[in-house]
Amino acid sequence: MASSKSTSNRMLYAGGGLLLVLFVAGGLGWQLGWFGGGERGLSVEAEQAERRTITQVVTAFGRAQPEVEVEISPDVPGEIVELPVQEGDVVEQGDLLARLEAEDYRASVERAQAGVSEAKATLAQRRADSVQARRTYDRQKELYEKEVVPASDFEEAESTYEQAVAQLEAARFRVESTQADLQDAREQLQKTRIYAPMAGTITRLEVEEGERVVGTQQRAGTEMMRVSRLGQMELEVDVNESDVVNVASRDSATIEFDAHPDRSFQGAVTEIANSARIQNEGSQNEVTNFPVTIRVLNNPNTGLTSGEQGAIARPEVPPTGGGSPVLRPGMSGAVDIYTETAEDAVAVPIQAVTVRDFAEARSGAPADTAGQDGEAAEDLRRVVFVAEGDSARMVEVNTGVADDTYMEIKAGLEGGETVITGPYSAISRNLEPGMKIRTGEEGGQSGETIAMTQ
Repeated sequence: MASSKSTSNRMLYAGGGLLLVLFVAGGLGWQLGWFGGGERGLSVEAEQAERRTITQVVTAFGRAQPEVEVEISPDVPGEIVELPVQEGDVVEQGDLLARLEAEDYRASVERAQAGVSEAKATLAQRRADSVQARRTYDRQKELYEKEVVPASDFEEAESTYEQAVAQLEAARFRVESTQADLQDAREQLQKTRIYAPMAGTITRLEVEEGERVVGTQQRAGTEMMRVSRLGQMELEVDVNESDVVNVASRDSATIEFDAHPDRSFQGAVTEIANSARIQNEGSQNEVTNFPVTIRVLNNPNTGLTSGEQGAIARPEVPPTGGGSPVLRPGMSGAVDIYTETAEDAVAVPIQAVTVRDFAEARSGAPADTAGQDGEAAEDLRRVVFVAEGDSARMVEVNTGVADDTYMEIKAGLEGGETVITGPYSAISRNLEPGMKIRTGEEGGQSGETIAMTQ
């Protein structure tokens, strides 16, 4: 009895497994067109080629910076004894920014003044010596001509006079030298006071009162602060070498900053670098970019230009106008540069355009087959596939500009054709001219992406 029941269970399991295999095979055969209506064709998506305006966009990223920014470094070393500004202060040209300890420089001025006085006294003495030597020379010359004194006395007087003249000339040069030293000492003293070279905002303050700073005459001086004109901002972005050829001066741009996600700013290209900025040079990750400068238009920081808030501002003193800057140096942003626009152009989705090797199609050989010279004989051209009834036709096209979605077709299509847009695997590899196809509507998918089968 138990043996009969076990045999029945095994037959039941075997029958169930067989039904499952037949069900899977049937579904696969239906999809592949082995039965159930004959050849159904390759399931594809399609869209009509239409005329539209296409604007080519180059996207890049960078950081905001003032168009004019001056680094303030001292010309002379010393200790900061006065620092009347703070970061964020608005200053006018000529405002005092810092003062260095000046005692040593005052002493240098006094020494230089003493040196000038000494040189002038020496000059007066040499002038008197010259006059005396001249008189002696004249007397000896007169006596020598009357043959009263020997020639040696006359020659000695002449030599003494020439030496006196030379010493007088040297004394004059010494006075000029000491006067130059005095002027230099006075300039060094004046450089202990650092003034604003232009009107702007203190956007960076690197020092505190009491610190010692190094002057630029000895080495690269200590950067004390930066004065920037926040009324006009710009971005410096890195544009890839393949895109920079499409960018031109004065191209318009749209800028979005991370700090202002709900607001966009208009910009314009003002400068394109001629030299590349190369990262990871010599490695497999080498990247070549060109710096491009984008000016932010319409001054988003209106009210922060010089003169509108007065001179040096203080947090404890309410400002008379303006407010916090909308854009601050260092803010990161994304830029879309509009490089070229094609109006009323025949356009197709970007994914509809692919590249096929016409040499392979002619010869029937694989694309990587080498010729007699050892080089691969390829004839790569851009094509689209047009749906005509239930079959696909390959059309060679010439393309133009492209945006994020559509590409311009300059030649090959007139507009109105039904262009196959997917799936990607079918367009890039599997579709062939004359191949049977069925669109999404025919397959009951209403335009949704259908898995490629053949």
